Amino acid sequence: MKVAILGANGKAGSAILKEAKKRGLDVTAIVRDAAKITDGTPVLEKDVYSLTTEDISDFDVLVSALGFWVDVSEFTGSTQRLIDILTNQKTRLLVVGGAGSLYVDPEHTVRLSETPDFPDGFKPLATAMGKGLNLLEAAKNVNWTYLSPAAEFDAEGPATGQYVVAGEELATDKDGKSYISYADYAIAMVDEIEKNAHPNQRFSVHQ
Repeated sequence: MKVAILGANGKAGSAILKEAKKRGLDVTAIVRDAAKITDGTPVLEKDVYSLTTEDISDFDVLVSALGFWVDVSEFTGSTQRLIDILTNQKTRLLVVGGAGSLYVDPEHTVRLSETPDFPDGFKPLATAMGKGLNLLEAAKNVNWTYLSPAAEFDAEGPATGQYVVAGEELATDKDGKSYISYADYAIAMVDEIEKNAHPNQRFSVHQ
């Protein structure tokens, strides 16, 4: 299986890259600066806006692990670009999503980012990532999956090899905690790469 990871040098992207290579997948890193990939992984040096259909046509899966912390509106622009180049293509798009767009009620009327305790500083980012999900849900003839992490997404947490699959609602463990490490999230993402268990839908994972 041939996999390309867009944003492979970021925290989530590098964790997914490491897990995919560990399983023997044929991985290419798509990054703006090839010098940042130092483990011998083949590199395509491009940003998301210069990517073309021809660039990704040979890949079975394209993982978008992009992070935009300055101009969060780029989550919508970059998602639309990926939709444009992947429409009517066999390549599947898997997106590293956010937890803010998960619902907190069974009726799916209130998102986590809309709750009173959600940090104001993260609201623009959560809203922008949610708009990216909306674009995917409205897209036609694109093979996509959007994977939201738990509310607490821990870059330093260990890889336990265990996670719980949930749906569109924020899920917690028996102690009411919503947590997952980047390492275990990467395991869940590569499982989805291999199994394609959630085509054209958003799901979430926690521990």
